[in-house]
Amino acid sequence: MAKIEKWDVVEAVIPQDCNIIIGQSHFIKTVEDLYEALTTASPSLEFGIAFCEASGVCLIRKEGNSKDLIDAAVETAKRIAAGHVFVILLRNGYPINVMDRIKSVQEVCRIFAATANPLQVIVAETSQGRGVAGVVDGFIPKGVETEKDVEDRKRLLRDIIGYKR
Repeated sequence: MAKIEKWDVVEAVIPQDCNIIIGQSHFIKTVEDLYEALTTASPSLEFGIAFCEASGVCLIRKEGNSKDLIDAAVETAKRIAAGHVFVILLRNGYPINVMDRIKSVQEVCRIFAATANPLQVIVAETSQGRGVAGVVDGFIPKGVETEKDVEDRKRLLRDIIGYKR
């Protein structure tokens, strides 16, 4: 039976004012299909995609419409170095705007995280390769919201961000 030989905690590269989505898929055309899903989401959306192949030549495939985001996505993919993992970086848009499109891509198996928070990826390594075991998204809770916190949350969603009108 195979055993975990090593655990890594990988810091995701998230440029300022960006969001990251990390997931897993199962086929080489993932990078192209994710590109198509994102290009039709919004004309102002900037993004970079990196995808770690898990067989054949095992390259990190890349696409996007913003070189700096492509480069940052590739850097995070290199750090994770786990088969069939994809990294998407978004600017001028939020994961909530594209998650349905990403989930509908036939190759996508799961989403590990979609966030603007600092993100750590927990990676297990075996004699075969590496795989994502989970993520640490942001920070631990500092308490339970009060009535004022509820009001602030609703104001943020409705008045500031424009959701939940």
